[in-house]
Amino acid sequence: MASINKVILIGRLGKDPEVRSMSNGGEVVSFSLATSESWKDRDGNRQEKSEWHNVVIFNENLGRIAKQYLRKGSSVYVEGQLQTRKWTNKEGQDQYSTEVVLQGFNGNLTMLDTR
Repeated sequence: MASINKVILIGRLGKDPEVRSMSNGGEVVSFSLATSESWKDRDGNRQEKSEWHNVVIFNENLGRIAKQYLRKGSSVYVEGQLQTRKWTNKEGQDQYSTEVVLQGFNGNLTMLDTR
C-alpha cells in the first residue's frame, strides 16, 4: 500500500529565519510559522485559534531565498513533509520535535507578500 507524507501550510512567520551551519558546510534555515482560524461562537463573538509549526529547510536554494527575503510577519506558502526528530535535553531526558521539512525536490516555498 502506498503512503503520502505531505504538508501544505499558509501562514505568517513568528520570527526572522534562523540559519545554522552543518558539519558538511551546508546551511539549515528554520523558522516558526503561525496558521490561524477564526469563527463566530454561539453568542456571535469572534474567536480565533493559532497553531505554531516549526519549519526546517535543507534545500540550498530555498534556504537562500528564505534567509534573504523572509522576515517576521512575512506571509508564505510552505509545502513539505512531516518529520519527528528525537533528541536529548540537558537533563538527559528524550525529547521529540515534529517539524515540517523542506528538502530536495519535495519542498516548496512561495512568498505571498506583495513587497
